[in-house]
Amino acid sequence: MFPRDELEEMVQRWLEANRRCEERGDWRPLAELYTEDATYGWNVGPGQDFMAVGRDEIRELALGSEMGGLDGWSYPYQSILIDERQGQVVGFWKQVADARRPDGSPYEVPGIGGSWFRYGGGFRWRWQRDWFDLGNVTAVFVEMMKAGVLSDGMRRRLDRAASGAQVPGYYPRAETPVPLW
Repeated sequence: MFPRDELEEMVQRWLEANRRCEERGDWRPLAELYTEDATYGWNVGPGQDFMAVGRDEIRELALGSEMGGLDGWSYPYQSILIDERQGQVVGFWKQVADARRPDGSPYEVPGIGGSWFRYGGGFRWRWQRDWFDLGNVTAVFVEMMKAGVLSDGMRRRLDRAASGAQVPGYYPRAETPVPLW
């Protein structure tokens, strides 16, 4: 479907853009690496999904508000698999905070996290789906909260989530605007 060299270059562009965004604490510039009509989503439990539809929602919701409060976090990729026949890439990453435990180790979400991409040509993704263990993410955030090392942005984000207010991009499973998988 797509030349392997092109997909490998896309992956390298993606990894470099991720590094720059992590350094700045702003992931919104990654939106330029998606097609105009791309979708980006993930599951957040048995009855709810997150879905950003289109480059603007990806920039503002997925990479803006959803990554808000995660400044100082890094997402180092551990392994990347490329399937040029289907134009798909799967990357496995870690979630690591810059905050440290009293023993000096970083707060890191255990388990497997990753992204599944479909390539759209022109060095842009047309589809991305993430997966991570929400239970492990929650446990790390609770541990950080008890230790008093959550960023102000993350505290605001958790307060917003706990308020029960409707958050843009979150849908009951049956109402997700495009199929999650």
